[in-house]
Amino acid sequence: LSAFRQREAVSAIGSSNMENDISLKFHQQLFLISENLVTEDVAALKFLCTDLLPLSKLEGVKLAADIFKLLMAQAYLNAKDTFLLAELLYRIKCLSLLEKLGYTKEKVQEHLSEKGRISPYRQMLYELSENITSEMLKKIIFLLKNRLPKGRIILSALDLLTLLEKQGLLTKDNIKILEDVCMTVSPDLLETIDCYKKGKVDGVFYFNPRLDLNTCYLKFWFFLALKMFLAFFFFQKWEVILNLNQKTCSVIGLHTSEISVLLASFSIFFFSFLQTMKSYKMDGPHRGFCLIINNVNFSSSQRKGSCKDAEQLERVFTWLGLDVRTYTDLTSGEIINLMETWQHMQDHKDRNCFICCILSHGKSGAICGTDDRPVSIRVLTSHFTAKQCPQLAAKPKLFFIQACQGDKIQHPVNVDTDGPTPDLSSMQERVSLSESIPEEADFLLGMATVDGYVSFRHTEEGSWYIQALCSKLQLLVPRGEDILSILTQVNEDVARRDSPSGTKKQMPQPAYTLRRKFIFPIPMAPPPS
Repeated sequence: LSAFRQREAVSAIGSSNMENDISLKFHQQLFLISENLVTEDVAALKFLCTDLLPLSKLEGVKLAADIFKLLMAQAYLNAKDTFLLAELLYRIKCLSLLEKLGYTKEKVQEHLSEKGRISPYRQMLYELSENITSEMLKKIIFLLKNRLPKGRIILSALDLLTLLEKQGLLTKDNIKILEDVCMTVSPDLLETIDCYKKGKVDGVFYFNPRLDLNTCYLKFWFFLALKMFLAFFFFQKWEVILNLNQKTCSVIGLHTSEISVLLASFSIFFFSFLQTMKSYKMDGPHRGFCLIINNVNFSSSQRKGSCKDAEQLERVFTWLGLDVRTYTDLTSGEIINLMETWQHMQDHKDRNCFICCILSHGKSGAICGTDDRPVSIRVLTSHFTAKQCPQLAAKPKLFFIQACQGDKIQHPVNVDTDGPTPDLSSMQERVSLSESIPEEADFLLGMATVDGYVSFRHTEEGSWYIQALCSKLQLLVPRGEDILSILTQVNEDVARRDSPSGTKKQMPQPAYTLRRKFIFPIPMAPPPS
């Protein structure tokens, strides 16, 4: 009996140790996830958990870990069942963190209908908030100023929606206030609301904004296409047999004159839809970061006119919706350190793309720091591969380099070359452009000149390449052109230019591994210049 009790005690201790190990691993997982969530993510989690946790406790939350504690206290989250957390990460698009819980995006989607806890109403509100821009928010606040508390500072769409709920102006059964303001500010927002209402009427909720919104579109256009096909079919038959040019197609309720209009409209939609399907996603709440490295002052020279380029790039990419950061006069070591810093930037995860513009002297396959030391372009771009920067995996990464790629010296009037004073290293082996970009998808490298040649910069007006790039972006983005078409126009623009002597030319060269078309969304504001 004594031996049995000893074995039982040892078994209990072993079981307890195992449970402790599981608990420790679980808390480590939560800690790692919490550390990778920024302030915006925490605000999103708080909002999505509003129906699950007391609002009084959520209001004081500052960290994701605090939300996890509240969920565990309410038995929504434990080491054996982490699906709610997986669902939350999926909703806020932090898909890279799912693997820490042993999930994938597909696995979460598979179990949402049976295990999902976030209500369709809460999903709809969150998806709506993701599509409300800062300008839209200002307009909505203005429209509701008589219904909102005076002096209340509203920093985000989530803040506004939470406030409307507190005041009882917005509930799952009464979303009229949302419909009214969305109709005024941006009717496109109504699509998200309509999907929610449709599910509510049918009595069955499978509202997944990433899937169902597209499904709504596809159903609508499928049946419209079918209707128009039948209209066209019967119209052709009847016109031949009965010559009913202007009669009503009673089978489908359309006049023949209306059919041609609908067919034309559908054709426009269809080709636009195909183009969208083949393009990179660029409709997120945050477009992406744009880094500008502007090296002006070197030990042996000064790149006059480069500040003009940097200013123009900043204006244009800000207009295109990017968060622009400019850095001036960096040494080779500082450039590499900067790339490493942005490589590990967690905020990339909810951005659509990444852009880096470098204005400096250069050599074949390299750009120079202000210490005149070369930095391989391949080294710079390799910081942002899917392996080195998972947050940017499958997202387009664009690099624009204004720098010489050869050591030939030109001496035009008012024109400088973007190459350092030649030395013994000028005999170095040239590097092909294809070797400067990583051997994986989703990169574009726009070079001001082909390998081995200088690029030109006007000492007052800026470089030929950057000024042409900025000009063509402003002209062609509003027309819906993709980046490769735009760069082709840039090539033509620069190729037409001559130095004051009329003897010096320049030819830019793009290289890319893009898998889809890269199309900037058309800005609401007019071009900056």
